[in-house]
Amino acid sequence: MEFDKSASEYNKILNGALTASGYGWDFFARYKARFITNLVGAGFDGKILDYGCGIGNLESFLKPLLPKARLDGHDVSTESLQRIDPSLLHQGVFTSDMQRLDANYDLIVVANVFHHIVPTSRQATIETLRERLGSAGRLIIFEHNPLNPLTRLSVRLSPIDKNAQLVSAKPMMTMMRRAGFSEIDRRFIVFFPKMLSWLQPLEPRLSWLPLGAQYVLISKK
Repeated sequence: MEFDKSASEYNKILNGALTASGYGWDFFARYKARFITNLVGAGFDGKILDYGCGIGNLESFLKPLLPKARLDGHDVSTESLQRIDPSLLHQGVFTSDMQRLDANYDLIVVANVFHHIVPTSRQATIETLRERLGSAGRLIIFEHNPLNPLTRLSVRLSPIDKNAQLVSAKPMMTMMRRAGFSEIDRRFIVFFPKMLSWLQPLEPRLSWLPLGAQYVLISKK
């Protein structure tokens, strides 16, 4: 997805698209950064690839939480890559060329990207990402949950998601298994809109319930 606006303009559009939940882009980026940190541990010093990194919003929250980690990014939009904070660019590789990336990542993150990938290319994408993992590397996929009505509304209102095609957790898990992933941990996240944010401490107990605004799939190579 090509994007030719500044980082601030991009985030304004993101915020406008997320009015159904009441949260801005920063809430979701921070949420994912904390989730990843809890998964790998604060002392993690391995290599992470953010596939579909955009302008580096996730990295801006992840780097302070995982200062020892190396963060690389891939995005098809060269315009977006040019708007990544220079401090992030200097500590990793951010590119639209898969050949410049390593082949032994400890973790590959795909955050709300697959609904922008045409269905006929999704299987091949997962297989390519698996090839980029180290022997014990993990793939973590965050995606919009089509079963959540606020998610569907947000996507419908978003100019960034104009041509998006949502994909539910079960088809994604099927594609992961076909690519060679076996044990897949599925969790649902972000259950409460901002007006009910005081209920967020309950979310870990609801991760099995397929009504969260997004879902997460985690598996080792």
